[in-house]
Amino acid sequence: MIPLLAAVGAITIAILLWRALGAQRIGVPQRRPTVAPDDDPDFLRKLSEEQRKRPTEDGDS
Repeated sequence: MIPLLAAVGAITIAILLWRALGAQRIGVPQRRPTVAPDDDPDFLRKLSEEQRKRPTEDGDS
């Protein structure tokens, strides 16, 4: 009886570790991480272009 309980316990622990540490779910699409605007190269390039086109507002020109 004790070997049976030990086997069930070992299998349970193995399944929990497998699910927690490395099982990739089949059929579930991977989510792409959200990129914040200040980390997005396209956003930064567009912002830089807009700043170059906009005249200065402090009146130095």
